[in-house]
Amino acid sequence: MNLLLDTHIALWAITDSPKLSQKARELIESPKTTIWISVASFWEIAIKYSLGRGDMPISSQQAMSYFRESGYRFLAVEAEHAVAVEELPTHHQDPFDRILVAQALVEPMRLMTHDSLVALYSDTIIKI
Repeated sequence: MNLLLDTHIALWAITDSPKLSQKARELIESPKTTIWISVASFWEIAIKYSLGRGDMPISSQQAMSYFRESGYRFLAVEAEHAVAVEELPTHHQDPFDRILVAQALVEPMRLMTHDSLVALYSDTIIKI
């Protein structure tokens, strides 16, 4: 399975956060799963980290290093992904979440999130 991780799920996975459920851990660690991180997640991490509010624990550079060490693959944002955002219902206003949903639907991939609003977009989204 190709599994795209929402930014917070990806960060929880690399920091071994107790917020990550056992079900999520099993899916992420399964040899049948290929884990993907969107370039949009790096952008989100970079913006939030650079604001210095303390809500982003690591820099985008550190995140990239940890994701690579974990064997995660990186998904570029393509024109088709950006165009697909236009067709999404307005369940969620966060542009980072909307591009992740669009990427998952276009590729197709399963998207893993903890966000109930993101989960409204498709029954292929895994809400943990």
